[in-house]
Amino acid sequence: MKKTHVALFLLLAALCSLPLFLPRFYTYIAAIVLLTALLATSLNLAIGYGGIYQFHHAVFYGIGAYGTALMLTRTPMPAALGLLVGPLVSALLSLVMGVICIRLSKLYFGMLQISLGSLVWATVYRWYSFTGGDDGIHGIPLPDRIATPDGAYYYTLAVTALCFFAMHRIVGSPFGKTLQGIRDNPVRSSAIGVHVKAHQLVALVIAGLFGGVAGSLFVVVNNSVFPDMMFWTFSLEVLIMCLLGGMYTFFGPLAGASILVLLRVFVSVYTQYWSLLLGAILTLVIIFLPDGVLGYAVRRFRPGEGRRA
Repeated sequence: MKKTHVALFLLLAALCSLPLFLPRFYTYIAAIVLLTALLATSLNLAIGYGGIYQFHHAVFYGIGAYGTALMLTRTPMPAALGLLVGPLVSALLSLVMGVICIRLSKLYFGMLQISLGSLVWATVYRWYSFTGGDDGIHGIPLPDRIATPDGAYYYTLAVTALCFFAMHRIVGSPFGKTLQGIRDNPVRSSAIGVHVKAHQLVALVIAGLFGGVAGSLFVVVNNSVFPDMMFWTFSLEVLIMCLLGGMYTFFGPLAGASILVLLRVFVSVYTQYWSLLLGAILTLVIIFLPDGVLGYAVRRFRPGEGRRA
């Protein structure tokens, strides 16, 4: 455990020093990696630790971003409040969708969530007078401290680190352990008195909240929002991040998000067939690395671990 703490401290120190050595473009990419890792880890709370088929998680990411953007552009409220409203709206949407879907299980849950998420996306896409439609919202005003590239990066790093700490504590709490028990055997959990649906619903709201935080950070980094960020294909990419890194390890989605975002940025320079490459990556992961990259490493160096977090 001490070695893990040292490694995390060194990683955080390295991330803090990036703007001192890297050009502005790479600082921007690093911020995108951080907020995408936060999004993937929030999804993993539901699907990896809770066994909930959360197939349209990007809708909470998008709603968090739009909630923040609309508060900053359409209301006179302080920016700090606007940055909080987005995640709260995302958590509320997750609660509403969860109440509707929670009575179903497994694939039926995922299919209904995709349908409801697509309805939200279509509403945002077509509501030109309020959301800007397919043009999105651009030129979002931000406080001076986070309006610069370096300020946006350090803000993203600080918020992401705090969210990772909070999610790690949640996973290690009695609630998190109960959630993992529900994932492994919901019938047995129900038999010993655990309210399975209530725990799953709380997990969905928590996942939606942190997904909304990632969306709010996207506004800070990109100064814009657009409806494609909540389209179902992006939800598939986030799911692949969890699979690639390892769904049964806490930092697996972080590794998966880092790999996939960097591949998308640098490979798209040389080819237009990113979707084909994404499909090939998913196929190879399923065949050769069912535990994911980090899950495989944990299982190899710590036999007996990796299959379950």
